[in-house]
Amino acid sequence: MSDAPSARQILMKNTGENVVRIEAEALRALADRLAGPMAAPFERAVELLYSCAGRIVVTGMGKSGLIARKIAATLTSTGSPALFLHPAEAMHGDLGMVVRGDVVIALSASGETGEILQLLATVKRLGIPLITMTCDELHGSAGLSPSSPTERPVPTPSTLAQAADIALDCSVAHEACSLGLAPTASTTTMLALGDALAVALSERRGFQEEDFANLHPGGKLGKRFARVSSLMHSGIAVPRVTPATTMSEVIYEMSRKGLGMTTVVEGERLVGLISDGDLRRLLERHGKHVLDRTAAECMTRSPQVVAPDIFAIAALDIMEQKKITSLPVVDEEGRLQGVLHLHDLWGTQML
Repeated sequence: MSDAPSARQILMKNTGENVVRIEAEALRALADRLAGPMAAPFERAVELLYSCAGRIVVTGMGKSGLIARKIAATLTSTGSPALFLHPAEAMHGDLGMVVRGDVVIALSASGETGEILQLLATVKRLGIPLITMTCDELHGSAGLSPSSPTERPVPTPSTLAQAADIALDCSVAHEACSLGLAPTASTTTMLALGDALAVALSERRGFQEEDFANLHPGGKLGKRFARVSSLMHSGIAVPRVTPATTMSEVIYEMSRKGLGMTTVVEGERLVGLISDGDLRRLLERHGKHVLDRTAAECMTRSPQVVAPDIFAIAALDIMEQKKITSLPVVDEEGRLQGVLHLHDLWGTQML
């Protein structure tokens, strides 16, 4: 039996490769526009969104509407309050979602989508700034360099692009669909341009990892950004002895609390740590005589510690680098707050 691929399999492989290459080329052309003739409009769009006193309202119909939903979600999750407005529902009451102080981003491949154009009267009446993403060739033929001798004249912009305060160009040389009809390369460029706006706006706002964590308290991202204080052992669960505690009592405390270590404290201030590894090495060197020593004589002074408000993922990185399984948690004054153990991170999807 032959293992050679069939003609159908070869055709499917070639089709798949062709689709990806067409869309990749569309993205390359978009990047070239952003680096060149569309740089200024893009920067103005970011500044307009940055100064928005209300919300960013993203709208689109059909496949463009699906992309608009994703752009609104990305904006919201990166620190810019946004919502998706279905243009058809807008004409039946949802238009009340749009108020003065908002900014509208409208997506339409043709720039002539009827449901979107019906919104223009209200947008203009309220004096709401309008950013558009259309496939109008506003900066020359898509996929061709400005110096190309085959570049076609720039056509008349669509109705939507002409109405825009800032018009952004998502044009493509052709769709990846073999019929040239289904939105494929065009929706890919819209999605990428929306991501570019969201990320640039996020950086303009100075959006930090901490801000991202606050907006993603659930799921895997929430677990990755959990604070040490929410996972650590605290109170009576924390193994602790004083510097004067004998090593026999130290061993009892370590065994009773089950974390493979104990902290050494004076009052509430951490002064040292004794781990299972420390104990084994002491027994190898001194035998049973180690039991007559005190914690102060055997502890590791100035152990690695973490603050309660750092991310658990950062604490895990410290554990991996230092090859340790426990981290005392202390406040700014060096007072012991708890102990974070490697086992506490199991089930958080960080391991």
